Amino acid sequence: MTRKNPVWLSIAQTLKDEIGEGLYPAGTKLPTEAQLSARFGVNRHTVRHALASLNEDGITVSQRGSGVFVASNPPADYQLGARVRFHQNIAATGRAPSRQVIRIETRPAKAEERDALGVDMVHVVEGISSGDALPICHFISALPAQRFANLPQIMETERSISKTLERLGVTDYTRHSTRITATIAKGPRAGMLKVSEGSPLLRTEAINVDRDGAPIEYGLSWFVGDRVALTVANDGH
Repeated sequence: MTRKNPVWLSIAQTLKDEIGEGLYPAGTKLPTEAQLSARFGVNRHTVRHALASLNEDGITVSQRGSGVFVASNPPADYQLGARVRFHQNIAATGRAPSRQVIRIETRPAKAEERDALGVDMVHVVEGISSGDALPICHFISALPAQRFANLPQIMETERSISKTLERLGVTDYTRHSTRITATIAKGPRAGMLKVSEGSPLLRTEAINVDRDGAPIEYGLSWFVGDRVALTVANDGH
């Protein structure tokens, strides 16, 4: 007589198959225990056993107070060299890069922006950069408003800072400096990056300059700690 597999094992296999088919991409939160119990017609203890099995296999990770999430892909290698371009860096890892611009505005420069750019007014571009639709980085970039007067209008159509700068006559620019610090996700930023509060982040503060050495961008970026590995490249300088 053939012995039937435990119900929890069948549930675990079903979820594993659905994750493998891409129904729940990396970083996605799985349905709650209550939802899974209703779906499979079992009690929460059985669902909990199935989820524990997925955790043990490294397929999911549990975040207390937030739920169970599909484990992320191995961290994307992200080079911080003379020319830092998000799309190129992420595409080189085999992931599909994308960017969501959530704010474009013109305002007086903050003290740190004024110190970095030497201007009183800036255009600010804020957004989320992703790889395979999974948020990797929250960024806020400030650029000189007087020099790039038409930047907001061009940015609305291009949705890319490098392409916008190219249309404004800056065909190449390089990284002048990058400062890296550690911090944690909290408040709206945790939600935008789809991580729980307290998750580790890597914060970069950077200045980009044009070919003449004039500063054109002051940027702050917050990278999800387990989704990216920052590499400081030696560009021969």
